[in-house]
Amino acid sequence: MNFIDKTIAAFSPSWAYKRGEWREALKHRFYDSGSNDRLNHGWTAVNTMAEQTDQGSRDIIRARARDLERNSDISESIIGAFERNVIGTGMQVQAKVLKPDGSDNDELNTQIEELWKEWCKARNCDVTGTQTFLEMQQMAIRRLIVDGAVIFIKAYTSDGIVPFSLQAREIDELDTSMSNASGVGGNKIISGIELNRYNKPVAYWFKKYTPEGFWNGETERIEAKNVIYAWKKTRPSQIREISSMSKTIRRVRDVNEFVEAISVKERILACLSVFITKVSPGTGIGRGTNSIDSKSGYKSKTISPGMIQELQPGETVSAVNPSGQSSNAKDFISTQQRLAGSGQGLSYEAVSRDMSQVNYSSARQGLLEDQRSYAMWQQFIIDHICDEVYTEFLISAVLSKQLDIKDFWQNKKKYMRHEWVSPGWSWIDPLKEVKANETALNTGQDTLARICAERGQDWRDVLKQRAAEEAYKKELALKQSNADNNSESEKEKENKIEKNLAKEDDNKSNSQSKIESEKTEEANEDKPKETTEKEEIILNGAQISSLLEIVQAVNNNTLTYDSAVALIVYSFPFTEEQAKEILGIKKDGGGNSAKNEETETGASNEEDS
Repeated sequence: MNFIDKTIAAFSPSWAYKRGEWREALKHRFYDSGSNDRLNHGWTAVNTMAEQTDQGSRDIIRARARDLERNSDISESIIGAFERNVIGTGMQVQAKVLKPDGSDNDELNTQIEELWKEWCKARNCDVTGTQTFLEMQQMAIRRLIVDGAVIFIKAYTSDGIVPFSLQAREIDELDTSMSNASGVGGNKIISGIELNRYNKPVAYWFKKYTPEGFWNGETERIEAKNVIYAWKKTRPSQIREISSMSKTIRRVRDVNEFVEAISVKERILACLSVFITKVSPGTGIGRGTNSIDSKSGYKSKTISPGMIQELQPGETVSAVNPSGQSSNAKDFISTQQRLAGSGQGLSYEAVSRDMSQVNYSSARQGLLEDQRSYAMWQQFIIDHICDEVYTEFLISAVLSKQLDIKDFWQNKKKYMRHEWVSPGWSWIDPLKEVKANETALNTGQDTLARICAERGQDWRDVLKQRAAEEAYKKELALKQSNADNNSESEKEKENKIEKNLAKEDDNKSNSQSKIESEKTEEANEDKPKETTEKEEIILNGAQISSLLEIVQAVNNNTLTYDSAVALIVYSFPFTEEQAKEILGIKKDGGGNSAKNEETETGASNEEDS
C-alpha cells in the first residue's frame, strides 16, 4: 500500500478497500489467453509487421522443411497427398473461342489445343529440356508446400515450337542481402524484391550461381512482368513467402525422434547376451603369474543355433535377457500424425492411408473436406501459374505464325477465352454416388456441369462424346442388320438353286421325255391356240420370284442355259419354246421387256385371283 492509499485508509477505510479491490481486479485480463499468470509467464508474443516477423525465420524454417522432405516419411506423406490430388495427371486446358454467332469455334479450338499439347513436352516448355509442363506443375505444388513459393522465369527463345518457354528458379536465389536498398526510380528493395510506393513488385533481384551451386558474386535484375512468383499471402503487410510446413515442423520432428528411440529400444530388447564366469585357480604365495586386470585371456564368442560347446572346469554360463516392455507407440504416433495432417488441412486418413477406423459415411465426410483443401490449391495453381503461362503461350504462337488469327490483336480477349479442367477424384462407392447424382439431377438440386467437374471432366465434352457414341452404335447396328439381311437372302437363294438343281438331276430323264411329248403336242396345235394358252397361264407370287431367280442365275452364269430351260419346263406351265423365249430375251439384253411382261402377267394374275 502506497502513501496515498495509507492516507485514504486513515480517513475512509471503505474507500481504501474499494481502491484496493479494483486495483487487484485490473491485474486480471478479460481474456484467459491474455493473462500473465504463472501458466502464461513464459509466453512471449509481440505484434510486428509481417516482414519483421518472417524475415528472421524464413530461411531456417525453409531449411528444416527441406530436411524433413528428404528424411521424414510423415512429411512425404503430406506432400505426396497434395501432389497426387492437386495436380495428379495435370491441369488440362480447353480453348473456348466463339464464332460471331456465339457457337464454339471447334476448328480453331482444336488447333489451339493440339499446339498446346505439343508445347507441353519437355523440349518445348522447359529451357533445360528436362521437365514437361505436367512435371513442372507437380514440382510447383511441392515447392509451395515446402518452400512456401515457386518461381518461373518467362524465357523467350527460338528453340521450341513457339518462342516461349519456362525457367524454374530456386527461391533461395532471391538476393535477401538487398534489403532497405534503393531501386530504380526511387523504388525500395525488400528481401530481393523491388517494390513501388504501393508495395507492388516491379522487379526481382537474383543472385547468379554457377552450375555447381556457388554464388559468383553477381546479381541480376529481372522485371516483374517476366517473372511468375507464386506464393500465398496471409497478411496485408506480407512481402514474401513463408513455408506452409512451419506449423507442423516441430511435431513431425518429434515423431521422427520418438520413432527412432522406439526402434533402438526394440533392437536392444531383441538382443541376447551370454556371460561366461570363470573361477580363478588357487595359487600359492609368490606363485601367481596372472594379472587380475588382464583381459587378454578373454575372447569373445558367438552363439549359433543348435551349438554344443564344452566349457572348461570352473566356467559357468549365465544369459542376460533385457527386461522391459515397449511403449504403446501406435496411439502416440497416430495422434501426432493426425495433428500434423490437420495442420495442413488434411485428414488423418489422407496422410496415413489408414482406413481401419472409418466407415463409408465418415470416410466420405473426411474425403469431402480433403477435396475442398485440394480444390483451393488447384484454383491457386490455375490463377497464379497456368493462366499466366497460357496467355504467354498464345501470344507467342500468334507472333510466330503458328496460329493464323487475323484479328487477334483487335479481339485479344475473345481469343483468350479458355477453361482449365482439374483432375477429378474417384468415388468411394460409385453405385451410391451415381444414384445420389441421378436423384439430384432429376430434382433440380444439382447440375451436370458441377458433377462432371468433380470428376475432372467438361460437361460439354461428355455430352458430345455420348452423342458420338450413340450415333456410332446406331451406325454399326444398321450395318450389321443390313449385313445379316444380305447374308440371309444370299443363303436362301443358294438353297433354292441347290434344291432346284437336285430336282433337275433326279428327274432329268422324265423331263426329257416330257419335253419331247410337249413338242409333239405343240406341232399339232395351231398358232391362235398357243396365244390363247399363253393368255390363260396364271402364276402366283412365289412362282414369279422363283422364275426371276432362275433367270438371274443364268445371267450370273451360276446355272447353265439348258438346265434352266429344263427347270422352267418342269416347274412351270411353260413349253420349251416359251422357256427359251424368256431366257433368250434375258440373254439378248432384253431384260426389261421380259421383266415388264412378267410383271404385267403377275399383276393380271393377281387381279384374276
